[in-house]
Amino acid sequence: MTDGSLVGQAAVDQLLEVLDLAPTGSMSFRGMSPPVGPQRVYGGQVAGQALVAAGRTVDPERVVHSLHGYFVRAGDPSEPIEYEVENIRDGRSFSVRRSVALQHGKTIFFMSASFQRQEEGLDHHAPLPPDVPEPQAVPTMADRLSRYPERLGIWGQIPRPIDVRYVGEPGWVRPGDRPADPHQRVWMRIDGKLPDDPLLHACALAYASDLTLLDSVLSVHGEVWGPGGVVGASLDHALWFHRPFRADEWFLYDCWSPSASGARGLATGRMFTVDGRYIASVVQEGLLRRVGA
Repeated sequence: MTDGSLVGQAAVDQLLEVLDLAPTGSMSFRGMSPPVGPQRVYGGQVAGQALVAAGRTVDPERVVHSLHGYFVRAGDPSEPIEYEVENIRDGRSFSVRRSVALQHGKTIFFMSASFQRQEEGLDHHAPLPPDVPEPQAVPTMADRLSRYPERLGIWGQIPRPIDVRYVGEPGWVRPGDRPADPHQRVWMRIDGKLPDDPLLHACALAYASDLTLLDSVLSVHGEVWGPGGVVGASLDHALWFHRPFRADEWFLYDCWSPSASGARGLATGRMFTVDGRYIASVVQEGLLRRVGA
């Protein structure tokens, strides 16, 4: 299958440009969206950019360990996004920042992020889920899309800086083609080389973490996105970083949904490296509404 989307290192280089915010003051920055993209700003992009803004105001010796954000309004990809950072506190071990994304003078996203100096302590983690095939044994996005040419749509136009490989059926297949599954597991990696900057890898992971998480709510019911299925939007997002990692190396995104009600669904995910290190946890609630065929 061939399409017109930007992939591989070229797409990664464009992602790096998107994450490279322009300073407009000591605590303010401006970000842009890719020249080709969806009708509203992708949530992972604004979260990643907000983390870049926050991280640039913190001692680089302190590494981000958590973020909590709310999506307030849909972002306009044709307009710049202004980021204002507030220094909540710099303590002996932790630095806390509040990062607000604005367009047309209104907040579209806000986030709190905490950074910690490196320390030693207790160490344990849950194991990698058993019986998950290796990423090389899982179909590529091109393989998946070749079965559904009518679903190519925007996927054939937007940059794809992330190599995404679904272990099961993704949420964009035809209605009726997706068996119900309590877990959605996806192998991911940035599809190129990133610089050796831990903040940049954290921002890239934040970018990736919004891509498939909410789909795990649909997976429980065998539902799909779009006509004859469901439309949705992220409401909030929380991410904890547990151990060092590289976002340009394979990690498993193991997602499931403990609850859905009131047109909202809760999704949670765990990220593991190929060798089984537990690197991050994610929780998100999203708005989910049925649409006609």
